[in-house]
Amino acid sequence: MAHCSPLRGEIMAKKKGKVRIITLECTEARKIGKPPSRYTTRKNAQAHPERLEKKKYNPFLNKHTVHREIK
Repeated sequence: MAHCSPLRGEIMAKKKGKVRIITLECTEARKIGKPPSRYTTRKNAQAHPERLEKKKYNPFLNKHTVHREIK
């Protein structure tokens, strides 16, 4: 009699959820010729389909700036 395990011989695939990993990029750095800072975060794409904007720290400018979602 063999023991029947739900993971035996199969890899269970995780469903693709509504939460996406997005990239935030500084909006001010390129205007003045500095490299833009980038951050990654998660967002619920179904609840908030618009582009996300957050104030984050840009180490190249030594101040907090608005970072906007790209792609």
